[in-house]
Amino acid sequence: MPELPEVETIVKDLNKTVKGLKIIDVWTDWKKMVKQPSYSDFVKQIKGRKILKARRRGKYILLDLSKGKILIIHQKISGHLLYGKWDVKKGIKVLSNGALKQDKYNKYIRFIFYLNKNQLGLSDLRRFAKILLVDEEPEEIKKLGPEPFKVSFKKFKEILEKRKARIKSVLMNQNVIAGIGNIYSDEILFDAKIHPLKKELKPEEIKRIFNSMNKILRRAIVLRGDSMRDYRDLKGKKGRYQEVQKVYHAEKCSRCKGKIKRMKIGGRSAHFCPVCQKL
Repeated sequence: MPELPEVETIVKDLNKTVKGLKIIDVWTDWKKMVKQPSYSDFVKQIKGRKILKARRRGKYILLDLSKGKILIIHQKISGHLLYGKWDVKKGIKVLSNGALKQDKYNKYIRFIFYLNKNQLGLSDLRRFAKILLVDEEPEEIKKLGPEPFKVSFKKFKEILEKRKARIKSVLMNQNVIAGIGNIYSDEILFDAKIHPLKKELKPEEIKRIFNSMNKILRRAIVLRGDSMRDYRDLKGKKGRYQEVQKVYHAEKCSRCKGKIKRMKIGGRSAHFCPVCQKL
């Protein structure tokens, strides 16, 4: 699932490419993707609206539209937005060159926004992505925790001290800290030398996690996200964070050369070094 760095990369690219463009029409082969309002009302309400700007909240993409509407897209597990051209008359034919045509992960186009210049497509292998058109941010967004780059260390410390759950689960809880998922929780804890099962944290350990969180997420944004699996940027290109990640799906520890272990925590996988990240 695209996490904060991947979504931030998409949002920055959206502001460079579709900001100021008008939505002329839409197409989909999966109407269930639209969760609010009904699909027919969605089509009626979105036509003719201009995209004023794109922004991110946690893992959500928000497009502020003209006349007060907000288009919300959550890419979920395998979804990613693409900017190009497609012909859907006989199957889905890619009219754009480069990665949009060559990379197989860009071919699962489920939704297209026809703009007055090119198109904005949503590729989603598993069809889990969701789209909403609303007047104001829904409760699921309002209840998200603070953004990692906007929370002070003092507030971050207060949040973690109140939580007695395993730190891996705490970092992934979107109502605690917004935007961190499986990949970056592993990378942050490895960098901070904290075991993913640890519950009681010392102030200096919380400080290490805070510093690692900022360092890892910022570096991932610079590298345009992690494309170990199916994430691609707006042009259909891979990010490069997977080239430098230390522990997620790794076999050997880059510090001690020991074996990286994998376990399940709350139904999600956790990768860690039992030597460098002692419990």
